[in-house]
Amino acid sequence: MYPPYWVSSKEGTFHFGILALSALLLFGSGCGDMQASQAPQKEQTIEERNTTMNGHFTQKTPIKEVMESPVFKPYGRLLFPVHTGCWSGHTLEDLRLIWYCHIDPKETTAIVNDLWERAQQKETVFYDIYSVAEKAADPRKKDTGLFFFKGRKGAPFAVVNAGGGFIYVGAMHDSFPHAYELSKRGYNAFALIYRPGAQTACEDLARAISFIFAHADELGVDIKDYSLWGGSAGARMAAYLGSYGPVAFGGNDLPRPGAVIMEYTGHSDYTKNDPPTFAVVGDDDGIANWRVMQRRLEILSNLGIPTEFHHYPGLGHGFGLGTGTASEGWFDKAVAFWEAQMKK
Repeated sequence: MYPPYWVSSKEGTFHFGILALSALLLFGSGCGDMQASQAPQKEQTIEERNTTMNGHFTQKTPIKEVMESPVFKPYGRLLFPVHTGCWSGHTLEDLRLIWYCHIDPKETTAIVNDLWERAQQKETVFYDIYSVAEKAADPRKKDTGLFFFKGRKGAPFAVVNAGGGFIYVGAMHDSFPHAYELSKRGYNAFALIYRPGAQTACEDLARAISFIFAHADELGVDIKDYSLWGGSAGARMAAYLGSYGPVAFGGNDLPRPGAVIMEYTGHSDYTKNDPPTFAVVGDDDGIANWRVMQRRLEILSNLGIPTEFHHYPGLGHGFGLGTGTASEGWFDKAVAFWEAQMKK
């Protein structure tokens, strides 16, 4: 039986929606107010402008200019949330996303430069997962796809899913950095842009995994021992697909991942056949209670499933890679956990 998201756990979609609404109130009276309250920005200097025109973005580059770069046509708009009311900022250095307080402008700039340079060299960095006909039938599918951070040919792949409360997709902080770092270690990493909503998000992830399996030779990836990563809502997606497989969400009947890596979520649903699972969370997270995640992993461990759990003192929600926080180094541990499962 397919998982009923709305009743599957204490921290199911309905409860998560209440938490999301509370968080929105903490950030102001709704996503839209963030954009409206943005302060006027200074114009770029000629030197900064020329640097951008030459294709190397700087922290001072306007976000709009990145999105509208001819090199990124027609998918540049998907680099940042299409639900524009949930983010603010004029340039790369002042990008802000709700629920995320640890955005690193240097990392953001490095990511868009990496994508630009590879796209400029005619490398495919974005893949549609739905056909033209499917997108015409459901216009929301136009706002989906996979950004590809290429590693070594023939290396295993990971799909990273950003959070955003199933309201928007916070990829620039919650999935692009992870995928970029994985690619630098030689792994093939994909960052999924999905339709917000628990059901549609899981359907899109199932479709993405099916797409990668079907095009593995073209993409140059090994389909064995793949991993699913996610933060917040994205962690729920990774966990659901790990528990029930792509077929449960309209995808192909494919193997479950070799490992699931989860950040800051209160997800508690599980099965006795769950994949090995690694989880991290802050103990001052007002959205995801760390004890919920700890209990879930204890249950999995008691079932004989390999697990690893870390919680960090004084740390709140949405810390991403954790650079400069109490969680710094968690990413290395997560990669090591995934690698350990490959050897079994």
